[in-house]
Amino acid sequence: MGFHIPEENYYTKDHEWAQVDENIVTVGITEFAHDQLGEIVYIELPEEGQKVTQNEAFGVVESTKAMSDLIAPVSGTVIEVNSELENDLNILNDDQMNQGWMIRIEMETEKELANLMKSVDYKKLIGN
Repeated sequence: MGFHIPEENYYTKDHEWAQVDENIVTVGITEFAHDQLGEIVYIELPEEGQKVTQNEAFGVVESTKAMSDLIAPVSGTVIEVNSELENDLNILNDDQMNQGWMIRIEMETEKELANLMKSVDYKKLIGN
């Protein structure tokens, strides 16, 4: 199965994607992660204003198959949480790469982006 892996995004080994717009990073889970997890039935996200640290958990996603930590791709402050997901997890189940984004982080330093994968490396990781 071919997963949609936008070239402009960054990726973590834990299957989060990060879309960077200057110092704002939008974060979600990849289609591969969703495929592995199955239907998501519960999500726990941080509050706006909360600090997150690269490679540390910022929330939890629970599916019909497993529970998994959500790992921050960069350090910074959560400036927006996708409140739509609280009411309708189908958004996340149906569109992980766009409408199903989870949080937006105001990034502390662009240097951390060097620790993330580009699409070509992520494709190799998942065998896409």
